[in-house]
Amino acid sequence: MNNNTAPITIKKYANRRLYNTATSSYVTLDHLCQMVKDNTDFVVFDAKTGEDITRSVLTQIIVEEESKDGQNLLPIPFLRQLISFYGDSLGGLVPRYLEYSMQAFLRNEAQMRQYVEQTLGGLFPFNPLEEMNKQNIAFFENAMKMFTPFYSGPGGAAAPSTDRPPETGTEPSAALVTELQGRLNTMQKQIDELTKAKK
Repeated sequence: MNNNTAPITIKKYANRRLYNTATSSYVTLDHLCQMVKDNTDFVVFDAKTGEDITRSVLTQIIVEEESKDGQNLLPIPFLRQLISFYGDSLGGLVPRYLEYSMQAFLRNEAQMRQYVEQTLGGLFPFNPLEEMNKQNIAFFENAMKMFTPFYSGPGGAAAPSTDRPPETGTEPSAALVTELQGRLNTMQKQIDELTKAKK
């Protein structure tokens, strides 16, 4: 999002209508979706209570987009795993890790688009955007799989990593984040090597 200007204020009224205060006009979820794609920052407030409901509105947009044919970016296993973390002791790590993962993904987005278009566009009858969707799915599935060495399910105990012995003197949450970031860095190196090999 553009950090140089203040976010646009959107007000949501009791009749579920959304009002863009910058344009003095009513908008739809499709309009807000396009604003996100255009990198236009906005916040949504409940017109009656003044509560910030941006998160719930963005979630609504995702639900709407997922319901469209050919727009499924979130595979069912990923959604099930994500739901299972709600209320779990590791749940607090998930937002931080997913944000870190998405930032890494965006850093490689241009390279991945170029790779998909050049290597797959002329060989297979798939639209490049469809291939990009598949890359998104694979990326997030791998991201969630990285939790499995530490996670045994809702209410279960965390299992130690099999890649290295537990660190002493380090809080579990910090050790987990360090381990996950290391694994993500390894993924990024693999992507870099793939794109270099293509060149």
